[in-house]
Amino acid sequence: MEIIAEWGTVFLVMAIIFGFYMTWGIGANDVANAMGTSVGSGAITVKQAIIIAAIFEFAGAFIAGGQVTATIRKGIIDPSAIVGTPELLVYGMLASLLAAAIWLMVASTRGWPVSTTHSIVGAIVGFAVAGIGMEAVKWGKIGSIVASWVVSPLVGGTIALLLMISIRKLILDADNPFQKAKTWAPAYVFLVGWIVSLVTMFKGLKHLKLELSGVESFIVSIVVGVVVAVVGRMMINKVQVDAAADKTFHQASVEKVFTPLMIFTACAMAFAHGSNDVANGIGPMAAIVSIVDSGGQVGQKAGLPLWILLLGGVGIVIGLATMGYRVMQTIGTKITELTPTRGYCATLAAAITVVIASKTGLPVSTTHIAVGAVMGVGLARGVGALDMRVIGNIVVSWVVTLPAGGILAALFFFLFKGIFG
Repeated sequence: MEIIAEWGTVFLVMAIIFGFYMTWGIGANDVANAMGTSVGSGAITVKQAIIIAAIFEFAGAFIAGGQVTATIRKGIIDPSAIVGTPELLVYGMLASLLAAAIWLMVASTRGWPVSTTHSIVGAIVGFAVAGIGMEAVKWGKIGSIVASWVVSPLVGGTIALLLMISIRKLILDADNPFQKAKTWAPAYVFLVGWIVSLVTMFKGLKHLKLELSGVESFIVSIVVGVVVAVVGRMMINKVQVDAAADKTFHQASVEKVFTPLMIFTACAMAFAHGSNDVANGIGPMAAIVSIVDSGGQVGQKAGLPLWILLLGGVGIVIGLATMGYRVMQTIGTKITELTPTRGYCATLAAAITVVIASKTGLPVSTTHIAVGAVMGVGLARGVGALDMRVIGNIVVSWVVTLPAGGILAALFFFLFKGIFG
């Protein structure tokens, strides 16, 4: 307790700096995953992606990311063994933030789309094993996370493949694909609005004092879906046949109909992502602030001051603007060639998978889902449409994420213990 009293202000400053660094990493890597399909398909430019993300990631983080964060991320460790020495938890959370942020920076500079969730989970496990003992880690939870490496890309990929098949059957293979695209597109826009509002409702808006039942959430989501579909219809009506472009690529006009849809899915994915993954950066930060403010109480829950959400939102946007383009390139152009229809399917499939995961409590990664969805879209044209070398590199980077975060966090934990203890 004396250490908390003596160094409390220093711990707070370090938590803010490391938390900001971590959310910068989330922006550089995870947000780039969310926006990569839209940029890769040619629907929006990198600059537009940054503007969309700035608005919608921030809105998602601020509006829907504020459910009370479990201090000990997702029940991965049991802190009861260190209730008498709360400074160990502070060292551990600082070490976890710094370790995960450094790994995300390394991965982003290489253009590897890794999981921010698994980076922070690996880091927390590393500190717990080093600082508390093997028994402090809930290994069952880690097992389910490893299983999600296979499950989440499979679910995302399957949904993307099914969506692509539906577009092919209903639109691309029809006698008049352009007219069919204009007829069916509003229904696909409705899906976007409906799914993303469902994500938001399920994630919880408790800090805005909005608590809706399952049925109410569904009704609100349908209303939002209809409104989005009406706006989408107005945008789609302005799209005209481009005969010159159709000569070089016979579906060019159809793809133009899907360009406005990609803007909706980009906004939707950014919002869903902001609400979902901002906690990876600010969860450990909220834990440190809570321990220091309470003079050393290790609570299982920590309230989330709005300034922390604000800091997280700003960090994410700066990360995307400064380093996000590398991961965007990998997701958007290197795995398989994307067009607006393919990009739409991949992004919507990813958003649907996030909804399913948040409702069933599966510890999935937005990154793994996004990569799986892009692969699913590529598979619709056969295995030859995928670049297996790029996919191999991505899978290796996923496997390395947990141990990399863990080893770095253990080293930083002992460093901080040596400095302050």
